Amino acid sequence: MRRAGLGDGASAGSYGYTNSGYSVYEEENERLTESLRTKVSAIKSLSIEIGTEVKNQNKMLSEMDNDFDSAGGLLGATMGRLRTLSRGSQTKLLCYMMLFALFVFFVIYWIIKLRSYHFGLACKASQALPGVFCWTTCSDYLHLTY
Repeated sequence: MRRAGLGDGASAGSYGYTNSGYSVYEEENERLTESLRTKVSAIKSLSIEIGTEVKNQNKMLSEMDNDFDSAGGLLGATMGRLRTLSRGSQTKLLCYMMLFALFVFFVIYWIIKLRSYHFGLACKASQALPGVFCWTTCSDYLHLTY
């Protein structure tokens, strides 16, 4: 089949468009098509990455939701036990618990005081030796004595 304006000397691949200026448009169209193809593939890979990130975030959120639910259940059970204690049915037990906490507080306070007292004596004894450094405690800060 012959087209108008196509001579016998025209190559089969160009369809005779070289003479009419269509090959420039065709090359530009192919270049733009290739550019569009690369942009579409970049957007596709980006959307796939966004999809996987969304799935991971949703999974993490559901795990956090489960953790918060279990913590809420634990706190609810604890609050229920505290309500039972505060109703007065076990006031004696609550009093014993408060006395025990007060006892533990005083024991810890006594240990800290005793330790700082012995530490201060050890530092005073070491000050008699020349060139020995000792850290002594004050109420607000630590300072180095020589």
